[in-house]
Amino acid sequence: MAAPSFRDRLLTRQGARAITSPVGIAAAVAVAVLAVVAGLPVWAAVIAAVAVWAANLVRLVPRGPRRERIDRFTLNEPWRRFVQEALQARTRFAEAVHRTPAGPLRDRLHEIGERMQTGVDECWLVAKRGQTLVKARRGIDLAQVERELAQLGAGGDDDGADPARAGVRQSLEVQKATAARLDGIIDRAQSELRLLDARLDEAVARTLELSAHASTGVAAASGLGADIDNLVTEMESLRLALDETNALSPGGTGESGGTAPPRDLPPGGTR
Repeated sequence: MAAPSFRDRLLTRQGARAITSPVGIAAAVAVAVLAVVAGLPVWAAVIAAVAVWAANLVRLVPRGPRRERIDRFTLNEPWRRFVQEALQARTRFAEAVHRTPAGPLRDRLHEIGERMQTGVDECWLVAKRGQTLVKARRGIDLAQVERELAQLGAGGDDDGADPARAGVRQSLEVQKATAARLDGIIDRAQSELRLLDARLDEAVARTLELSAHASTGVAAASGLGADIDNLVTEMESLRLALDETNALSPGGTGESGGTAPPRDLPPGGTR
């Protein structure tokens, strides 16, 4: 998940305490008084006091978690390719913004770029979760499960007379259902990442068009910003669903050991 902005961290309980910190206020007042006594103009004393207060504020505001470093070479295909294409789109977007003349439009595109970076971060996290699910899926030998089920036959009276036989059948059926569920989730994750890459490329193309018509103003970028926000929200939902599935899959940390069904993945793109 992307790190919260300074504004988000400021609008917390810890941030409120940092703003009203008695130490920061006292230090600011002391600096202002010393500046006036030293003969500095009042405006200079005020600036010095504000600087001291701001320094204390920055010191006390809770720091957000560090953005995780993206290393696509730790991934196998196709997950590596998904992340690589997202990184390339981010780079092209930054280049397009850099070519945009300075002004409100460029500032707005910079803000959209931050959200695009969040989307790239989510792509990386989803790809990692997807690769973990692939490894978990490989732990289920579906062909062997099918053979054992075939050897047990259709069931019925035999299972009723032999509880152990019924238990084996049930276990095999659970393994079969888990394998099918993981296959579906993995396929869905890959489809969503393909869609993400396509939309990021689309965002780059739209940004290039906006940069060529900078006179159109900030309003022209509103649709692009909304689309990127929606895309990031979808990727965050997908990652949360994969987190839950990873916990429930074989070898995961969930207590169910893969027997409980994970939450359904979010629906596909809204466009």
